[in-house]
Amino acid sequence: MQPDETALSLMSFRLQQARNSLESALDTKDLQTAANRSYYSIFYAMRAIQALDRFDSKKHSGVIANFRQNYIKTGIFPVAFSDIVGNAFKVRIESDYEDFYLISKAEVAAQVKNAETFLAAVEKYVGERIKHP
Repeated sequence: MQPDETALSLMSFRLQQARNSLESALDTKDLQTAANRSYYSIFYAMRAIQALDRFDSKKHSGVIANFRQNYIKTGIFPVAFSDIVGNAFKVRIESDYEDFYLISKAEVAAQVKNAETFLAAVEKYVGERIKHP
């Protein structure tokens, strides 16, 4: 299905949200904030792709399930991306909601690196998809 102008605009907006979140993760010295922002970079990147297919969900679990079903199981993205998404979500939930949760600098560095990898792959996919629908 060829994306219309509305889908393309929404995709562009969400990709910018993903870039902004990643930039925030890279700029902050607060580990919890970096973990949160790196997860949201991944989340917004997933939603950017889904905008092209006119899918949205009000729940994070819905966005993640759709991404796994339609983009990982189909081979568009590697299976390792499922782990990246799952781990980022788990860390974000724990760091945002669990009292006394301590995240290590190494964990955050890995999560931010994964967000960079994920976003780069999504941007490449979107660019190719728009060029060759």
